[in-house]
Amino acid sequence: MRAISLAKFEENITNEDAAIAKECFIAVSDGAGGGGVFAEYWSHYLVAHLPDKPIKSFKAFDKWIERIWEPFYNDCEEKAKIIGGMFLNKFYDEGSFATLVAVWKNGEWISYGDSVAFCYNMKSGELQHSFTRLADFNNPPYLINCKDPLEKKGFRTGKFKITKDCIVFAASDALAHYILMMYEVTHFEHYAEELQEVIKAQTKNSNFIKTAMEMNTIDFQKDVIQKLKNSNRGFLLTNHIKGIKKKGLIGHDDYSIAMM
Repeated sequence: MRAISLAKFEENITNEDAAIAKECFIAVSDGAGGGGVFAEYWSHYLVAHLPDKPIKSFKAFDKWIERIWEPFYNDCEEKAKIIGGMFLNKFYDEGSFATLVAVWKNGEWISYGDSVAFCYNMKSGELQHSFTRLADFNNPPYLINCKDPLEKKGFRTGKFKITKDCIVFAASDALAHYILMMYEVTHFEHYAEELQEVIKAQTKNSNFIKTAMEMNTIDFQKDVIQKLKNSNRGFLLTNHIKGIKKKGLIGHDDYSIAMM
C-alpha cells in the first residue's frame, strides 16, 4: 500500500492533488485551481473523509458529501475572511473544486471527474479502468464543489475483477492519461479508431499520442506498470516522470498515484 503525490516541477508551487493508501482503500483527488479557492485543502479533505466501506451509488455519494461539506466550508470561510477582499468573494461565489477516485479492497470503485482507477493483470496483460475513453480527457472534468449540488452524470461506479495476479492503483489525470494512452498504443489493433480521434482533435494530448506511436517498441508491463511499481519513493517517481516528460509523453501537472 502506498500513495505518492508530486507538485508540478516548478519553484514555489502548491500541490493541489491528494493521494491516500489505507488498508481498506486507495484514493486520489485532484484539486482544480482553475476556479474557486482552497483546492488543495478540499482534495485532502475528501480523501481523508472517505468511509472504510465502499460507496455503492450516486445517492450514497451525494449523502456522504452532504454529511461532510459543512465543517470544511465553515473552516475555509474563516480563513477567507482573514484574507478578505476579492479572495473572500471568490470563495462565496465559486467555492472549492476537486475530482475524486477511490477503490476499495474488494475491487469496488467510484469516480467523479478525470482521476482514474486501474486494475492491471500481470498474467493476462488486461487493463481495467474507471474512465470512459481516451478522447474524454480533452473535455472539462466534472468537479465536486464544496457548496454546490453534484451532477449525477459526473458520477461513475463499478467493480474490478481482481485476482492474485492483479495490481490495483489510482492516478490523477496527467498520469492517468499517460497510462491509458500507452496501453492503447501497445494494443493499437483494438484502439486505432479511438487513437486517431484524439490525434485529429489537435490538442496537447494529440502530441503525446503521436510521440508514443513513433516509439519503436513499447512493452506496457515492463515500461509502464513495472516502472510505476518500482517508483515506490517520491524521488524515484519524480525521476521517472521527469524522464517520460522529457520524451514528450506526459503533460505538465501535479502527479499522484496510490497503489495496493
